[in-house]
Amino acid sequence: MDDRKKIVVIGGGIAGLTAGIYALLAGFEAEIHEKNSVPGGECIGWNRKGYHIDNCIHWLTGTRKDTELYDLWKTVGALSDETQYARIDAFYKTIVDGKVATLWNDLERTERELIEISPEDEEEIRKFIRYVGYSKQCLFPAKKPMEMWGIKDYISMGKSMMDFPKVLKEFGKISLSEYAGRFKSPILKKLMCDYLPKEYAAYAFFVSYATMADENGKIPIGGSLQMSLRMEKKFKELGGKIFYGSSVSKITLEKGKATGITLEDGKFVGADYIIPTLDSHLLFNKLLPENYMPKSYSKAYSDPKNYPTISGFQIAFAVSEKYDRGETVFVDIDPVKVGSRTFTRMYVKAYGYDPLFVKNGKQVIQTCISQTDEDYEAWKSMEKNEYDEYKEKLMQAIKERIEKNFPELSGDLEVLDCWTPLTYERYCNAYHGSYMSFTATPYVKALRMKGKIRGIDNLYPAGQWTGSPGGLPVAASSGKFAVQRILKSLKRNIDL
Repeated sequence: MDDRKKIVVIGGGIAGLTAGIYALLAGFEAEIHEKNSVPGGECIGWNRKGYHIDNCIHWLTGTRKDTELYDLWKTVGALSDETQYARIDAFYKTIVDGKVATLWNDLERTERELIEISPEDEEEIRKFIRYVGYSKQCLFPAKKPMEMWGIKDYISMGKSMMDFPKVLKEFGKISLSEYAGRFKSPILKKLMCDYLPKEYAAYAFFVSYATMADENGKIPIGGSLQMSLRMEKKFKELGGKIFYGSSVSKITLEKGKATGITLEDGKFVGADYIIPTLDSHLLFNKLLPENYMPKSYSKAYSDPKNYPTISGFQIAFAVSEKYDRGETVFVDIDPVKVGSRTFTRMYVKAYGYDPLFVKNGKQVIQTCISQTDEDYEAWKSMEKNEYDEYKEKLMQAIKERIEKNFPELSGDLEVLDCWTPLTYERYCNAYHGSYMSFTATPYVKALRMKGKIRGIDNLYPAGQWTGSPGGLPVAASSGKFAVQRILKSLKRNIDL
């Protein structure tokens, strides 16, 4: 008879799969309940008209083999030493009035070319490159939760990140839009604000670019869904059970303990420990009574100005493989209203670097127009027919704007699919359709959820909403950390 303690994981995304795998490695029985029919949560892709569309990975932090995050990805089967990566030599390009500015992975090349574009900004450009170099030291800690760190861990981190505090001191309390104001050149101003929302803390942009420049943010060949499927395979090989179409209606509590979960069909599933890996809003407004929500999160949800969430209106096209402007290019466009706001910039991302996205001489390209809480409300207010008509209108408007900026694509764009904040809400129960957690603004303290819900002995939350700004590294590490916290509660070795 199997007397192992049982861990039930809610959600089969990256956090849930990671938690399940580490639970099995630690000797627990583990099962995952996922509302959809495939694993991955938001780390997925799908097929339309014979083409594959990717939803998630623009770059995967943790592809450098000497990092703790790489060790995690390798353990859960997401990556291996044989993994192949896309050949990409630049973060992105910005085009303004025919001029092109590029953030190459080669920082020296970037510095040289930006100075050629704007000699009057030379001092600020050199400082920018220097601080991106410092930001390479910001490596995601994925060995164990910080509350389990000892003095040696802090000393080691201090030695490895000697220069990064300079980045936080200089750019931790200003937004990207404020930082862009330091440049005189119009194209450099836009270059600094194109990739991340302008409300983000500037240091987040430095770290993102540094990750690419340090070869620690590569793109695995095969896309997001294939990575999730590799993790599902690892989970099953270790003996885990995953139930699809298994939506959870509530977590059952008795005397300060979670005894199990109740599914939407009424079935009860008992558990010794529960790891919920879904949005915190859903967790505390459906599965658990709202009074269990940490005060910091209650404050964030009631203050969208200082704690905004980010989603997107996205479209995928099939175009000629001859398109070679670069993988990600930002351009000016005629004003277009999407959600509640009007936009004059957009990007085109080409996926021809991966055979998965190429078919019959054509490749997939995609664009995403950032959406906020206010935009979500605009989408949400629409009736079904109005929503469908609005999407069709926007698809045509975006198509026209792409053709205007890239005349070689005129008559060559085939619309494959489009999706909105409401798509993320429907598919992933995502709060306001957000595909990450709360935005990392410089005006407020970044959110971190403690490892255990106060008042519940055996419930350990994981997922990207346990820490700002979310994303795959937060999701994966939180799944591992949840298992380590359970091990510590049992006074067992946490090293996995």
